[in-house]
Amino acid sequence: MVTKIYLAQRLYEELIQFAQLEAPRECCGLLGGVGQEMKTLYPLQNVAQHPETNYNAAPTDLFTVTKRIRQRGESLLAIFHSHPRSPAWPSATDIELAYYPDAFYLIIALTPQPALRGFRIRNQQVTEIEIVITTDNLG
Repeated sequence: MVTKIYLAQRLYEELIQFAQLEAPRECCGLLGGVGQEMKTLYPLQNVAQHPETNYNAAPTDLFTVTKRIRQRGESLLAIFHSHPRSPAWPSATDIELAYYPDAFYLIIALTPQPALRGFRIRNQQVTEIEIVITTDNLG
C-alpha cells in the first residue's frame, strides 16, 4: 500500500494560493500525474449550495478536466479541497462522499496557517498519507 506521494514545491504553492484566493469559499480540484508523482493542478469551480462549508465540482468542469488528464497521459491521482476555517482532516461529509477509493484526498487548511495533508479514504476508513514536497519533478 502506498504510504507517501510526491508533490513539487510549485504545485504545493499553487494549491495554497488557490485556497487563499477562494476563501472564504472552499476551493476544489483534481491533481493528475504518473505513478505517485503529482504533476498537474486542475482547479474546478465549486458549485455547492453552501460553498463556505462544502464543495461540489461543476459536472461539466469535471468531465472536461478528466478528459484532459487522459489526453495528457496522466492518471487522476488526487482530489483536493480546502477547509478555510477548520483543520486539514476529512469531515464526516468528506468521508461519506469519497467516491474514488483509488484517488488520494488532499485537504488544505488555512488557519491558523496554511497546511496540506493527504489521505486515502476507502470504505469510510481514513488513512493519512505522507506528502513529500520536492524541489522539482522526479521524472
